[in-house]
Amino acid sequence: MEFIALGKTNLLVSRTAFGAMSLDCKEIEAYGEEAEERVCAIVHQAYDNGVNFFDTAHSRPVSERRLGAALHGIRHNVFLATKTAASTVAELRSDLRESLDSLESDYIDLYQLENPLVLPTESSPDRIYSELLALKKRGVIRHIGLATDDTAIAKEAVESGLYETVQFPFNVLSGDEVISLVELCAKKEVGCIAMQPLNGGIIGNIPLAFGYLNQFENVIPVWGAHTQEELQQILYFNDHPPVVDEQFKEEVAKTRAFFN
Repeated sequence: MEFIALGKTNLLVSRTAFGAMSLDCKEIEAYGEEAEERVCAIVHQAYDNGVNFFDTAHSRPVSERRLGAALHGIRHNVFLATKTAASTVAELRSDLRESLDSLESDYIDLYQLENPLVLPTESSPDRIYSELLALKKRGVIRHIGLATDDTAIAKEAVESGLYETVQFPFNVLSGDEVISLVELCAKKEVGCIAMQPLNGGIIGNIPLAFGYLNQFENVIPVWGAHTQEELQQILYFNDHPPVVDEQFKEEVAKTRAFFN
């Protein structure tokens, strides 16, 4: 497993991150009473293969709870990221308290604001960002990030210097504007987390998706595996990255042309 610094944070994270928001997917729910056991097996499969960065969200409470249970006993060996869509300080405090309970932890390594309509700053009247700073000072959260599908807000966050990480959709189908954002993250030393590396399941070619993102050394894709078999494919290509040659580039161009 390759590990890289997450922007200017002191977190040395696995370049293959685990997207835990899919821990309530239909494939897992199909196991019924054995769903919790299946989640534990998937999470430990990732952990045993070197994955130390797990990302989830308060909006998926079942996934948060299942991830917390699966990480019991190894919590301090991993980095936990979760998100809040709170629009007030009261909502933020409530969301954080519930996330801490679900994740069975007394702190969050990376706490991310999820899809704000306007970027919170130190001067924002809602005082959301000021509250995040206070929580960070108390050690309840260790780092502050943003998760958004709005490229303009993501760019604003990177340029503001207020957010240590930015998470946004990035995959083989992304355009020049998104690639420029990735490059800006590298320039500003902001952690770059790629959500939807398979574009919400539209991209079925895992080696192509993996090889494309692997070209960007500052990018940490968050892979949401629904089954152990799917996770094993991702882990395989982590250990055996596809060769980016002319044939690979032609396949990328063909895939882009097909979807665009």
